[in-house]
Amino acid sequence: MLDILGPILWLLVALGILVTFHEFGHFWVARRCGVRVLRFSVGFGPALWSRTAADGTEYRIAAVPLGGYVKMLDEREAPVPSGEQDQAFNRKPVGQRIAIVAAGPVFNLIFAVAAFWLMFVVGIPETRPVVGNTSGIAAEAGLEEHDMIMRVGNRNTQTWTHALLGLIPPALDRQPVSVELERPDGQRRETILALDQLGTEFEEEKTLELVGISPWRPDLPALIGEIGEGTPADRAGLETGDRITAINEHAVEGWRDIARLIPEHGIDADGQPREMTLELERAGRSLQARVVPDISGGRPVIGVQAGEPDAEIQALMERAFTILRHDPASAVGEAVGETWRLTTATLGILGRMITGKASLSNIAGPITIAQMAHSSALLGFSRFLFFLGLISLSLAIINLLPIPMLDGGHLMYYLVELIKGSPVSVQTQIAGQYIGLLLVIALMGLAIFNDILRLIT
Repeated sequence: MLDILGPILWLLVALGILVTFHEFGHFWVARRCGVRVLRFSVGFGPALWSRTAADGTEYRIAAVPLGGYVKMLDEREAPVPSGEQDQAFNRKPVGQRIAIVAAGPVFNLIFAVAAFWLMFVVGIPETRPVVGNTSGIAAEAGLEEHDMIMRVGNRNTQTWTHALLGLIPPALDRQPVSVELERPDGQRRETILALDQLGTEFEEEKTLELVGISPWRPDLPALIGEIGEGTPADRAGLETGDRITAINEHAVEGWRDIARLIPEHGIDADGQPREMTLELERAGRSLQARVVPDISGGRPVIGVQAGEPDAEIQALMERAFTILRHDPASAVGEAVGETWRLTTATLGILGRMITGKASLSNIAGPITIAQMAHSSALLGFSRFLFFLGLISLSLAIINLLPIPMLDGGHLMYYLVELIKGSPVSVQTQIAGQYIGLLLVIALMGLAIFNDILRLIT
């Protein structure tokens, strides 16, 4: 039950914040332009809570939380008394109407910058783009383990997210791209990734795998650092300082192999413990030990812990993991840069989806957003701030698309009005509303379909 309630809760929190801020943009600018606001609603459908202020504006929280709206006095929707016509939205100059409609996406953009700014002030843990094993295109280009990707094309890359944002567009376009690399000793070199050699089938979420890059992950030596008293390892005679070289004749290179092989070989199909043979090195001697694990939480355990990383591994870990943190002044520039980077990446993907270069599976719906909200909240405040900023930026971009029913559709009508000197006809606007409704329903259907595919695959 908690697996379901958690994502739903954080989805409601995220949407509540972002929708309120978006609609407040419309509300605030409308009031500044002298338009009377009849209703400010977070959500659609029947009201769960409402209150009418002294100025006559109704503030409402509605049952369906997937959006919101600001209802303004408008002669196109209902008759307006002659004494109030100067407060009607449709009577305002086209410039003011443009400002009111654009305010929602603009406020989402402002929120994104503010969220990223606070994220950088608080500090966000990040993984630098340090390369692990390579194959295929990456290996042919000369990328090696422990190389750090400093730049892709003309984009600097501080994190794996930045590196991916730099690699995906040329990969979709099948164009070679230059990368600048740095070795642990600080030496830099430049090489070309031949992304034009990618196959016809390309999935954005598998970019690194298809290019032949795996992120570097620290692996501790297979040395036993601590043994729990009375545990299977203790009973089998293992000692601190032993190096495990094999488990059931499967070679062990590091602690990751131990963490993988014990669950594979220490339990049978009925969930019962199964004896394992461990090959060890102790003071230059080779020996074997037979260990019957305990079962804890459905998993076999033998009661050993890894030792502390040595100086070399510690240095590699410090190079690969960092906390991006800035003082309040410099965080402004970083937040604007992050917003610009994500905006260009999003627009690039949208453009490539239209031309067929990018998959429509990139469109995510409420289920995926709920899962992202939940997982980011569990990772900490700064990660949730990044999620809020990313979704707020996405809302700004989507709402500015020239689709009737969305803010961008209304702005398109007003730009036509500016050019031709008269409003778009009512018939055209009605036809546009139907077309826009069909497009929005189709997009929502595709998004939910993608969500379901992600759940079952």
